[in-house]
Amino acid sequence: MKIWEATDADHDGIWRIFHEVVAAGDTYAFDPDTSREDALAYWFARGTHVYVAKQESVGDGVALLRKAPTTIQARDIVGTYILRPNQCGAGSHVANAAFVVAPEARGQGIGRAMGEHSLSEARRLGFRAMQFNFVVSTNESAIRLWKQLGFKIVGTLPDAFRHPEKGYVDVYVMYRSLLE
Repeated sequence: MKIWEATDADHDGIWRIFHEVVAAGDTYAFDPDTSREDALAYWFARGTHVYVAKQESVGDGVALLRKAPTTIQARDIVGTYILRPNQCGAGSHVANAAFVVAPEARGQGIGRAMGEHSLSEARRLGFRAMQFNFVVSTNESAIRLWKQLGFKIVGTLPDAFRHPEKGYVDVYVMYRSLLE
């Protein structure tokens, strides 16, 4: 797997995955009809580090590229994540991140690779901790992964998410220190 900081050339691939995940309505609070323009404005907001992942072959390890490959197609991108300060000013030392993996690529370790990569990048960028503000309780695979990567549930927001099939479900705030 290769992970690199996204460029304008990656917009089509990011939009494809973002749109598929958000349209399902079961893991993110975005309006399922979010436009491409609004989605990319959010994903590439000022102060945000955006990364994309490409699966090369199963078991090939993870390589961080400092420069995007020159011949990448939108369909080659299988995941993307963002990393930014969770708050401004006195709270800017805590990172926040969001992740999406293409539905057809789930279960192949892409989320884990991006999660591990994000922790490394957050440390490199000087963050002291990472916090996820809105993890839907029914997103069991994400919760399991974040716990495996050292996150703890530090808060529960009762009935804060309207799931398209399960109705109102809880949302978790998850946190982990990045200090050794």
